[in-house]
Amino acid sequence: MQIFDEKDKNTPGPKGKEPKKGSNKSFFNNILTVIFVFLVIATLYSVFVENKKEIEEIAVSQLAQDIVAGEVVKIEVEGDSLKIEYLLPEDATEDTEPIIKKSKKEVEASLSETLVNYGVTPEIFATVDLDVKNPTGLGYWLLNLAPFLIPILFLVFFFWFISRQVKGSGGMQAFSFGQSKARIIDPNDKNQRVTFKDVAGNKEAKEELHEVVDFLKNPKKFLDIGARIPKGIMLVGAPGTGKTLMARAVAGEASVPFFIISGSEFVEMFVGVGASRVRDLFKMAKKASPAIIFIDEIDAVGRVRGSGVGGGNDEREQTLNQILVEMDGFEPNEKVIILAATNRPDVLDPALLRPGRFDRRVMLDLPDINDREAILKINIQKKPLTEDVNLRVIAERTPGFSGADLASLMNEAAILAAREDRKKVSQFDFIRSIEKVMLGPERKSHLLSKKEKKITAYHEAGHALVSSVLPHADPVHKVTIISRGAAGGYTLKLPLQEKCLQSKKEFLDELAVSLGGYVAEQMVFNDITTGPSHDLQVATALARNMVTRYGMSDEIGPVAYESSPSRVLPGMGGSFEESFSETMSTRIDKEVSRMIEEAKNKAEEILTEHKKAFEVISKELIRVETLEREDFEKILIANGITPKKKEEEDMVKTIAKEIVEEGKHQKEDEVQE
Repeated sequence: MQIFDEKDKNTPGPKGKEPKKGSNKSFFNNILTVIFVFLVIATLYSVFVENKKEIEEIAVSQLAQDIVAGEVVKIEVEGDSLKIEYLLPEDATEDTEPIIKKSKKEVEASLSETLVNYGVTPEIFATVDLDVKNPTGLGYWLLNLAPFLIPILFLVFFFWFISRQVKGSGGMQAFSFGQSKARIIDPNDKNQRVTFKDVAGNKEAKEELHEVVDFLKNPKKFLDIGARIPKGIMLVGAPGTGKTLMARAVAGEASVPFFIISGSEFVEMFVGVGASRVRDLFKMAKKASPAIIFIDEIDAVGRVRGSGVGGGNDEREQTLNQILVEMDGFEPNEKVIILAATNRPDVLDPALLRPGRFDRRVMLDLPDINDREAILKINIQKKPLTEDVNLRVIAERTPGFSGADLASLMNEAAILAAREDRKKVSQFDFIRSIEKVMLGPERKSHLLSKKEKKITAYHEAGHALVSSVLPHADPVHKVTIISRGAAGGYTLKLPLQEKCLQSKKEFLDELAVSLGGYVAEQMVFNDITTGPSHDLQVATALARNMVTRYGMSDEIGPVAYESSPSRVLPGMGGSFEESFSETMSTRIDKEVSRMIEEAKNKAEEILTEHKKAFEVISKELIRVETLEREDFEKILIANGITPKKKEEEDMVKTIAKEIVEEGKHQKEDEVQE
């Protein structure tokens, strides 16, 4: 059982590439295919040769006798070979095949001279049709050399095919070690071209990157005034915020070649290969300039050198050194810009981030409500929608979602509609897909017993009621006891407005909300289950951060007591050491326990004071399993609890009315003046 709030929403880790599977198997399968084709060709050749009719070979003397006897009709001379056609017998029909024999003559002498020596007079020889073929043509030589050339050509093809397979198979790239593996996107390829119109949000990042586009299009404007465009730009942001998409948009806006490569593609098992690939990549980019090089996940090769973290191998460090050297070698007129992306800037080598290399850092934040709505509009362009779809509502229900999360949300909604054989995507599909992206699919096969269902209902009712009563907690949008993902039930809370800062009062109320399920189980059943385990982890981590990071403890004071990395020796793993004494550690533990105990008492007071509402919510959850915001707020109002949404709306209306009246007064004053 979990309580989900966007402030506690975890972002996914760095994306990685799965290794190719079955490459060796495919390699050997291709070899067997080639051998099989060779055997088939050999078999067909042998069958063709065996089925070929044998031609009788006779001596020249026998040929002379047959000519004198008048049995020879035609002779074809091709070099020293003779093809002889004999007269058919009288009883032959039209289907009777001609009688063909062959013979040999002397190369130096002509056929007529040879036959004269055997007693064939010129008058008799004139009765025979003689056809002399030129033996010096290309076909003649190919025909004679074919038995020798075909095996040689087959062996050449076989070794060429094997070499291609060796290059393509993982771990066997013997012929392309030093070549860059960068993928190139042609600026004229409209199917892959991305512009700033395709990237919603991150207005400040776009403004920073517009300078890069201007420099690539018109570098003279900058050079004439003595300005130097940054050689390298580091895109920093959480996973899914659109770093790669933003880099592609820069290349698309500037209409220049885009070289994209991952940091892990530089590193091989042999030292020097990564540095060679870096040199090859920069050489290609300089030839194609103006161009953009984009290195994704640069932390794979850009870690701090000499620390031993991440392996500390010479190959990775040599690759990083070569990148630094190449960036130092750039001149202002080379018109090659380096973009790199990472979500871990803290592990990068300082030499990589110094001025003259990656000397500009562009932050890509999670989108706010307006940016989320714009991202949703881009992602629905190819999806048919029903009339009830309201993207603003979806944007309001997805605080903390990244661009990748929103794209996944839209895709999941389309899948849900297609699964139910509908032609259009509805608002209900989007609402369901939000919960699926956040928590996972519904576990319909996970059936709770009556007792477990009752425990879960009271647990979630405790979370929901405490969150609704406390003034600084977020309002509840949905409560359910249907299992989804790892949660047996959940309470969905969303803030009334986007927040950049969190206050101590909000954190204290959040502690009480996290312990609402624990207290509810203890009050109703006089027992504790494993359900609140995740809630306790969240509450403990939050309380410790308040004490050691945020300075929100009156007892400890405004001092940060975070754990810091200890000095790491080569060959040893990373470790952490405490930057404070054991006495202070004891005081911190006591303060964390005190905060959690006070939050527990606060939750207990609320559930005791509003016991009637607590019982009604729990029983209604047991009956219907899910309570949406409207139904939940009706129960609160019926039991004397005013929902936060209504208070917020009244306050907003009052402020808006005051602004309108103030504007009217200003206009009246201007008219009078």
